Amino acid sequence: MTAQAYSILQRKTIVSEPVLVTGCAGFIGFHTAAKLLDMNRRVVGIDNVNAYYSQHLKRDRLSELAQRPGFTFSEVDLSNSDSVAKLVATHRPLCVVHLAAQAGVRWSIENPKAFIDSNIVGFLSVLEACRHHAVEHLIYASSSSVYGANTKLPFSVGDTVDHPLSLYAATKKANELLAHSYSHLYRLPTTGLRFFTIYGPWGRPDMAIWKFTKAILTGEPVELYNHGHMRRDFTYIDDVVESIVKLTEKPATANPLWNSDRPDPGTSDAPWRIYNIGNRSPVELLHVVELLEENLGRKAIRHLVDIQPGDVRETYADIDTLANAVGFSPATPIEVGIKRFVDWYREYHSHRPDTIAL
Repeated sequence: MTAQAYSILQRKTIVSEPVLVTGCAGFIGFHTAAKLLDMNRRVVGIDNVNAYYSQHLKRDRLSELAQRPGFTFSEVDLSNSDSVAKLVATHRPLCVVHLAAQAGVRWSIENPKAFIDSNIVGFLSVLEACRHHAVEHLIYASSSSVYGANTKLPFSVGDTVDHPLSLYAATKKANELLAHSYSHLYRLPTTGLRFFTIYGPWGRPDMAIWKFTKAILTGEPVELYNHGHMRRDFTYIDDVVESIVKLTEKPATANPLWNSDRPDPGTSDAPWRIYNIGNRSPVELLHVVELLEENLGRKAIRHLVDIQPGDVRETYADIDTLANAVGFSPATPIEVGIKRFVDWYREYHSHRPDTIAL
């Protein structure tokens, strides 16, 4: 057999094995599942389609995925460990991409139990299913929120993250610790992704760019916390998905140089890794509003307010470790990304006028 023929045969074997994506009705999960399907990968999707934000939007995402060959969906709550284990045992994925979570910094202040149930209990169900059913790589969503009270910029995976400012951030830090214990005890390769303010088409209605767009179009005030001087490392969804897909084929490995006398917070002597997924280019919210005004052809009514409890003033990702691991480099400037979002937003609502309240 020639080397080329062997490569093709090997690739066919990889394609035949599904990737399990939790949170596939969510923003990042939807795009990740769609990209994998476009690459002729089979995808098993899990989501509980909860009502934290529009279930209509989530069902529309699922409808898009259902049109593509190779997609299987199960409406499952991850806190139901037996159901999760049964799914993994049935489909036997070698890679699990765990993107389901209860999101929202401010929502975590009002509804702490929802975050424990979803982000801690649900994550434990995923870890146990991976451990018992020969999953070879678990990728899971963490968050830039774990950097909390840190002020040294850019945020690096080599920094300690011991001072979260919200319960949401604390649950994400807990996920990283739980993953490490499973990597150490059971040699389960786990890769944590600290996402930095993801945006783009099919985004979340509770996030800034969607909220600002809706407010400008409906003539409502745009609330700008910290008087608009918050800075975020806005990262376009296509860049995020590119890094996730590349990492599905690069299971976490132990760092042979890891030193317990001087422990590196981003690696381990277990097969455990942490990466920042960001754009390494912070943008002030006032500039985001200006770009939206330009693309929407309307002026915003600015409502400048104080910073909110749990908020971080600025995020900025150091992505050198990710670039070294998989050659990732963000390719979408904020000007391009916002135009694409606005174009999608207008198109989506033009066909679904009943969703304008999203």
